[in-house]
Amino acid sequence: MYMLAPKIKSLIPKFCSFSSPVIQMNKKKKIQHPGKAVIKITKSPTKTLKRCTTSAAIVVDQQKKPKSRAKPNSNFQENHELVLESSTSSNFVEKYPILGPDFYQIDALDLAPRLLGKHLKKDDVILRITEVEAYRPNDSACHGRFGITARTAPVFGPGGHAYVYLCYGLHNMLNVVADKEGNGAAVLIRACAPVAGLETIQQRRGLMSEKPVLLAGPGKVGQALGISTEWSNHPLFTPGGLELLDGPEPEKILVGPRIGIDYALPEHVNALWRFAVADSPWISAPKKTLRPP
Repeated sequence: MYMLAPKIKSLIPKFCSFSSPVIQMNKKKKIQHPGKAVIKITKSPTKTLKRCTTSAAIVVDQQKKPKSRAKPNSNFQENHELVLESSTSSNFVEKYPILGPDFYQIDALDLAPRLLGKHLKKDDVILRITEVEAYRPNDSACHGRFGITARTAPVFGPGGHAYVYLCYGLHNMLNVVADKEGNGAAVLIRACAPVAGLETIQQRRGLMSEKPVLLAGPGKVGQALGISTEWSNHPLFTPGGLELLDGPEPEKILVGPRIGIDYALPEHVNALWRFAVADSPWISAPKKTLRPP
């Protein structure tokens, strides 16, 4: 710290200017001595020097420049603030009833975007669907290409049932069976946003987070719902257990190629059969391949 000694004080010009010693002093720190000058440091856009007297004040004003922020991707919100449903489960079901079996009796490519904004409910957990992928008959990326087996039999059932398979021996992947019985089509649920039951979701995931990493991925969705392959062939239109409820249609959607199907034919690898809610951060990676339709 610098102090104005009596012998030096008389040598100070009528209008004094201190640069580095004063500027380096701590913010708003005031040093007072009886009969001595008072040096006060504050911060503002300019440097101001006042006339020195026995009670002189030298004010050096500085202001930090605002930090620049990177421009967010216009298709996705950067704000991850989480707002959960405050109503009870019964009230929620009254507002968004269970979808009937007729809802699913359409081509998977038509059903997939219609599932965006709908809700999955199990126990106290309610999730809003934000990303899906369609898998159709004669699709070289669809499990139906193997024909009817013990594992794939639910895919060939009537629309509106669950098809759950184990991926890499770790992740339970939830699919919604589409179309008429025997066609072999389904829609993979890739990502969701939490609506209710956050604590249960976090416990099942083993992750105390409120960010999209909690549910951005099909394996994460299955874990959050607490399902296994035993839920395969479960009717989603029946009250109790795992249910699929109605929900608001998103204002805008994004489309892109499906993920992790390099083994499929080029025409199916490049098909834009992945759908996501635009302006939602609750989307799995990669996001760069998604664009407006």
